[in-house]
Amino acid sequence: MEHCSAIIEVLFYLSVSLQISSADRHTFQYIYTALRPAINFPEFIAVGLMDGEQFVSYDSNIKIMNPKTKWIQKIEADDADYWDSQTGKQLYEQDLFKFKLNAVMQLWSLNQTEVPPTASVFQKHSSSPEVVCHATGFFPETVMITWQKDGEDVYEDVDLGETLPNQDGSFQKRSILTVSAEDLQKHTYTCVIQHSSLGEKMVLELPKGPNKLQIYSER
Repeated sequence: MEHCSAIIEVLFYLSVSLQISSADRHTFQYIYTALRPAINFPEFIAVGLMDGEQFVSYDSNIKIMNPKTKWIQKIEADDADYWDSQTGKQLYEQDLFKFKLNAVMQLWSLNQTEVPPTASVFQKHSSSPEVVCHATGFFPETVMITWQKDGEDVYEDVDLGETLPNQDGSFQKRSILTVSAEDLQKHTYTCVIQHSSLGEKMVLELPKGPNKLQIYSER
């Protein structure tokens, strides 16, 4: 992401131990490095090591798997398509790591930014005495949801749920108020949401009647 002030480097490491014979054991390792944002450096690098010695390399600039030792070069004599197939594998890994890194960067960006909630308030259904105020998509996770009746705070018959995570790293929370149908018609009920991303309190008035929804968003 271009607005990031620092380079975020994600290093993925794969180590495979392969026993060549009963007397010898060699360790093959592949190290993958993905970088964002783009700079004068490959965004993806793959390095293969055998017993700590580099024997192959690949990067997103040249897009070719290169042999680095004489013994690995001999494989081409037995398999003419070997290096093309290895290059194809690294192209796949490059796309996969780019996708993963973008996901990491999105979460990183979200964790650096305050995000206001999108909120809704509604009555569950006509026969239910419960009304719901639901806030979602906000960050950080601390949020306050309260109820008011004709402008006065309500503390009784309130069920405040836990703050739950969303898949994108943001959070959601709901509060349920139990109130009679008669009171709903006679009085004005509002849900008040306070969050660090908001310049002032978010106030949502409960619509009169079931199956009616009020939605508020500052995005």
